[in-house]
Amino acid sequence: MTYSIVYCSRTGNTAKLADEIRELLPAQDCVYCGKPDQVGQEAEFIFAGFWTDKGTCSEEMKEFFQGLSGQKVFLFGTAGFGGSEEYFSRILGNVAACIPASCQVVGTFMCQGKMPEAVKRRYEAMLSGGADEETIRGMMDNFERAKKHPDEADLKMLGEMVKKAWGTGSR
Repeated sequence: MTYSIVYCSRTGNTAKLADEIRELLPAQDCVYCGKPDQVGQEAEFIFAGFWTDKGTCSEEMKEFFQGLSGQKVFLFGTAGFGGSEEYFSRILGNVAACIPASCQVVGTFMCQGKMPEAVKRRYEAMLSGGADEETIRGMMDNFERAKKHPDEADLKMLGEMVKKAWGTGSR
């Protein structure tokens, strides 16, 4: 079975996940690996990666999904806010809703990803601007936790999920 790894990565987090997937799968079966491109739609199995933009994937990924038809799809993504499986599930559900009905989502993976320093500066400005201190401190704590992600545990879990999906999808 042929596959493509198609992803958008604003800060490098999702690219790190894509690199891990590429290392796990047979190179001879790879049709394409990179940013959304029509060539990536030609594989039988699509590993589709995204960064979280307002609770879903970027417009560029949504446009890519419109060109899919009949493929097996594995969704993987990163979000700056993390720690909650419920939050990740909601994002994955929003992204899965963008996949054409003729395709089959055979697996998903989400993890936290580090955020740009500009986000921290925005939080600091909010704090000095009189915003709710407890809420902003929580956001700043999350920012610090996110700096370590995706970490080795994230990559290991991704690997397990990818192997499971590929094993069932490539039969």
